[in-house]
Amino acid sequence: MNARKFALVPGAGGMAWYWHRVVAELTAAGREAIAIDLPGADEQAGLAEYRDIVLKSATGGDVLVAQSLGGFTAARVCERITPAALVFVNAMIPQPGETAGQWGENVGSTAARLAAADAGGYTRDFDEQVYFLHDVPPEALAGGSEPRPEADRIFGDPCAFTRWPDIPTHALIGADDRLFPLDLQQRIARDRLGLEADVIPGGHLVALSNPKGVAEYLLAVADSVR
Repeated sequence: MNARKFALVPGAGGMAWYWHRVVAELTAAGREAIAIDLPGADEQAGLAEYRDIVLKSATGGDVLVAQSLGGFTAARVCERITPAALVFVNAMIPQPGETAGQWGENVGSTAARLAAADAGGYTRDFDEQVYFLHDVPPEALAGGSEPRPEADRIFGDPCAFTRWPDIPTHALIGADDRLFPLDLQQRIARDRLGLEADVIPGGHLVALSNPKGVAEYLLAVADSVR
């Protein structure tokens, strides 16, 4: 059995709870998984602070997993440690020096979101139920706290890294992601990482809607790393 630890970085809001169903699956498989809580609402916390919080739990040789906005944090973490593997999950994949606020315009995410809404027959209006919870079963939300906002600070903080590490890197996409549609994410993975992304059923919050699929993918990644 591969004993590598999984360090799970959340997206906007920074709630470790987002990963709770995946953590349960990984733990049931006999693996160690740590979901990291970040101070998303704190205007004083930037990417350097997020990085330092992750580094309290993650070490070299772990499988580092980043959801959505967590891709920016992962870039900073990889400047300090060398994970065994890096997995992006419906993630914003930055370029050196880019801010999260610039990312959407740089990759064309709004145009992609609106085009997908028109094609899919759902509203263009940015509604939480439509874009985040449309495929999340009610039981997945039981016991969870209210979502935290993400402070503006993080969207203006340049992602100060030089390059992605030369390690096994994977992009996992929820086929039904309405925030970052499939075609958009596939293009970004190719353009920015030279990767063909892998696809499983699920929306943007795929760790809540399809935790088994995410966990099986992560286990396969860990087991493929020597």
